[in-house]
Amino acid sequence: MTDTALSSPSAAGAQGRSGWGFRPDVEGLRAVAILAVVGYHAGLPFLSGGFVGVDVFFVISGFLITGLLVTEVTRTGRVDLARFWARRARRLLPAATLVLAVTAVLTWWVVPPIEHGGTGLDIVASAFYVANLRFAGQTTDYLAQNAAPSPVLHFWSLGVEEQFYVVWPLLLVALAGVLARRAAGRPSRRQVGTALAVLGLVSFTWSWWLTGVSEPWAFFGMATRAWEFAVGGLLAVGAATVARLPAPARGGLGLVGLVALLASLVVLDNEIPYPGTAALWPVLATGAIIAAGTASGRTAGVPAWLSSAPARAVGRISYSWYLWHWPVLVLAAWAWGEPSLTVAVALALASLAPAVLAYRFVENPVRHRPTLVASSAASLRLGLGLSVAAAVAGLALALL
Repeated sequence: MTDTALSSPSAAGAQGRSGWGFRPDVEGLRAVAILAVVGYHAGLPFLSGGFVGVDVFFVISGFLITGLLVTEVTRTGRVDLARFWARRARRLLPAATLVLAVTAVLTWWVVPPIEHGGTGLDIVASAFYVANLRFAGQTTDYLAQNAAPSPVLHFWSLGVEEQFYVVWPLLLVALAGVLARRAAGRPSRRQVGTALAVLGLVSFTWSWWLTGVSEPWAFFGMATRAWEFAVGGLLAVGAATVARLPAPARGGLGLVGLVALLASLVVLDNEIPYPGTAALWPVLATGAIIAAGTASGRTAGVPAWLSSAPARAVGRISYSWYLWHWPVLVLAAWAWGEPSLTVAVALALASLAPAVLAYRFVENPVRHRPTLVASSAASLRLGLGLSVAAAVAGLALALL
């Protein structure tokens, strides 16, 4: 899950580890996040809090995306919105459309017709990245264990991310415009950091209050999750400052963060109101882990562990695996009945096969296609076409 464009070697440039370039440890951190989510969905009893893997993804996205945007806006005074959104379209939409289309076909095949209408509309909402709003409006309980879930329920988090990708660049553009009118020049990192801090504080306060009033809207809402992206964004803005911390301090941050994150996977469960204040635990732990690797030169400790080849390999396919594992689990339950723990784990692991194939033959080829990379307009047209195609598949399921 999440955009990996900024954690690929091609994005490294001269930024190094203290900037927003290639961060192998962040790629490896994705492995922790996806293993937590998949393990939780498969029902592993020792991962009662595995749902916080999504929070980890949000912090990572905030860190990487803000790093890219801040570098651009402080260098040029503007954000090329078309290019930014075109990169998101190339990166996210081809794989997502494939999963939605396959899910529509398999749902028609194995799920009772009475469920087709609702699932079809879920797919339409997912195609346009508003599934989180649909599930919140239906007061869906993501953490419920006894309800029959939608095979595209996991698209709620992608909706949150895509909505953040729309809002945050526009806020930066507005900030740059205000400063330009006041002849104050380009936004500085401090000004961007201040804007992020205010956004994060308002979002967290709203999330804390709404969790006690309407937990589905707090859980699925972009506004109530924006503070998690803001934590990652503040790390990107202050990367140079964090990099100047003594190595032992950064090493300690990484170790404490990893222990805290792993503990949250074990201790948190679906009885705890979420996100609310409970989300501070995995979010701040993730921030500490990212901060630990924010320095140039040879790394050790947690950043080195996360930079290992196995961790990076899993992190590299985390988005594709996130897309595939959930419909495999849900549709298999419809076809053959609720699986045992052993079968559920086997199914989750089996979903790696379509995930790897989609990554190899769909995700990467489209993302790096020269004609699309060279044209933001072509990328955006492709994205719109793919979203419409996925929506048509959902409508067909709902109506047939």
